[in-house]
Amino acid sequence: MVHQPIGHLDPDFLTVMDEVREGLRRLFRTRNGLTFPISGTGSAGMEACLANLIEDGDKVLVFVEGYFGNRMAQMAERLGAEVIVVEQEWGKAFDPDDACEAIRKHNPKIVAIVHAETSTGVLQPVEEIAKCAREHDAIIVLDTVTSLGGVPVLIDEWGVDASYSATQKCVGAPPGLAPVTFHDRAVKVLKSRKRPCRSWYFDALLVKTYWGEDRAYHHTAPINMVFALREALRLIEEEGLENRWERHRINGLALAKGLEAMGLTLLVTEPEHRLPVLTTVLVPDGVDDARVRTRLLNEFHLEIGAGLGPLKGRIWRFGLMGYSSQKRNVFLAISALGAILRDEGFPCDVESGLAAAQEVYRSHAAVAVEV
Repeated sequence: MVHQPIGHLDPDFLTVMDEVREGLRRLFRTRNGLTFPISGTGSAGMEACLANLIEDGDKVLVFVEGYFGNRMAQMAERLGAEVIVVEQEWGKAFDPDDACEAIRKHNPKIVAIVHAETSTGVLQPVEEIAKCAREHDAIIVLDTVTSLGGVPVLIDEWGVDASYSATQKCVGAPPGLAPVTFHDRAVKVLKSRKRPCRSWYFDALLVKTYWGEDRAYHHTAPINMVFALREALRLIEEEGLENRWERHRINGLALAKGLEAMGLTLLVTEPEHRLPVLTTVLVPDGVDDARVRTRLLNEFHLEIGAGLGPLKGRIWRFGLMGYSSQKRNVFLAISALGAILRDEGFPCDVESGLAAAQEVYRSHAAVAVEV
């Protein structure tokens, strides 16, 4: 990012753009031609996907199991859609059979769902839901903001039509770009719109003239952010994507086992639906949520997330994403949190927590958990 900026149509920068597009296709596990980073944060990617696909009166079915599913529903409503919300208790995943029944019942044009819900730490199975959406001729939009680069995201294999992510989580770059990808089925919808996309800036067919082969001016790209994304993609490929998934999985498992062994309770009760890159734990009764987080930051330089929406003040969110997903950070989190909780009067077994985490690492000794 400290490189000298160059022009957004400089031949050398166009080469960088080509590398980024190809790297994103490999990361999304897709052959989609329309794959590029939106100049904006993850929410820009969300709005870009929805704005390009939604026209007035379109029926959009949104599965809401947390804060960001709710944001998708709000955006769809502002874009003029007839929004149908199907809700699940925060901390639980949708059963694919129930989700498919909702799709059959409502017959929407678009199905929107979050793969990895950042507010709850739930990993949502999507393959069967995507298949059901296609069988009913619906376009499925998948939020992969917190999953891309950290857990398997298989856009083509799952049959996902459009997806968006963000650079600052498991991709491992600073915030500021939102990778998006559109399958040919979604592109067909874009080309058959009755009216142009409501957003000029996010119009994917216009942006394509810049990120595609035409290289026509659309906007001034954030040059140094694109440099950063290219380097992050290079680091992912150097590590190996499958190795990266496994590193995140083992570190997330060690943290979850350690927190439970300390005497804390995880929000997501079903282990198969726990997101390894983001672990959520209930704030113990009588413990001051904000005070503990402040002490972790000031005394251990360790920042953890607070609860969002109805979970505000009720949970802590531990992110192990990208470079931060390391064994030493797991032990730091367990030790630091345990020390502060003890000091705050909550009895917890730090030694058992560390031992439980260490046992996970012993049983996966062949896996690289540090980078």
